[in-house]
Amino acid sequence: MNAWVLRAVGLGVLTVVLRTLLGFGMIYWPTQGAWMRLVCLIVLIAAGVAWGLADGRGDRRANPDPERGRADLTMRWLKAGVVGGLGSGVVAWALDYIPSFDLGDNGLGFEITAGAAFIVLMIFIPAMVGVALGRFLVTRENNKADKGSAQPSTDHAASPA
Repeated sequence: MNAWVLRAVGLGVLTVVLRTLLGFGMIYWPTQGAWMRLVCLIVLIAAGVAWGLADGRGDRRANPDPERGRADLTMRWLKAGVVGGLGSGVVAWALDYIPSFDLGDNGLGFEITAGAAFIVLMIFIPAMVGVALGRFLVTRENNKADKGSAQPSTDHAASPA
């Protein structure tokens, strides 16, 4: 399975699950909607950052030279975001027709345009932040290891006596 397909399915399913839980929460605790939406958004963003962080760390460990040989994680995550956003929108639209599922009563047109665009950004941007952070952290670890392995000169002949 392609790496981007796994990410698209994983984060698309997470989006649908969060929207479903939010819908149930809004039915039973309608006055608590603001913090429930915020929690769902934080969970989705955290999942994208964490997965992107893992991708960035793995890529930098596999390709220590930042100028050559690194994977194109931007396109991987862009494809994952687009498919995850469109897929989650279509699934949420279909689930909205099941009784006792309240996912906002949005039409299919909204779900595959504005709704999907929002989810694409909520997958892509946090993942790119995670990738950049992961690459940075591994580069920093490598630089510390390189400086730590360089032994200071113990040539005492050049020292004044």
